[in-house]
Amino acid sequence: TGTCFGLLGPNGAGKTTTIRMMQAQMTPTSGSLTVLGMDAAAKPREVKARVGIVPQENNLDPDFTVHKNLTVYSRFFGIPAATADERATKLLEFVQLTDKSGALIAELSGGMKRRLNLACGVLHEPKVVLLDEPTVGVDPQSRERIHEMLGGLRAQGSALLLTTHQLEEAEGRADRIVVVGHEIGRAHV
Repeated sequence: TGTCFGLLGPNGAGKTTTIRMMQAQMTPTSGSLTVLGMDAAAKPREVKARVGIVPQENNLDPDFTVHKNLTVYSRFFGIPAATADERATKLLEFVQLTDKSGALIAELSGGMKRRLNLACGVLHEPKVVLLDEPTVGVDPQSRERIHEMLGGLRAQGSALLLTTHQLEEAEGRADRIVVVGHEIGRAHV
């Protein structure tokens, strides 16, 4: 609770694969994986309900406004419409996008899209948030804003798993770090 665990390694080392397994999107080829005391392969729905994901790739719907993206996303978690609207409004304030609430995704900068992705990832108030290189491709100011928001999540009690290939980011943000590397084409920890 309230900690940040860093997964540091070069591109292609297996960081995203690890995230996908923890989010029950992939099954481990060997061994076992327990997330919040649950076998991720055996209980994927339960794991997904308690774990938030902020993927590397933009998963926003370009046909919806910023606010509508959040309320539509809330349906995946069975959040009632009134609650979803209230949470969306609070999260837009949290990620500093209140003034963009009615904007379409194409009108947002890259940093704004990353912050909206973060809001989507925590909309259902997960206990664990998986962040797959959340600052990739953003300017230094947006990177700092994202890290301020991650600090806010930690202060609220969320546990974070942050993947990055930037040593400075891992050292400056994570309480503990695991380095993932390559060995003859296979990832190892």
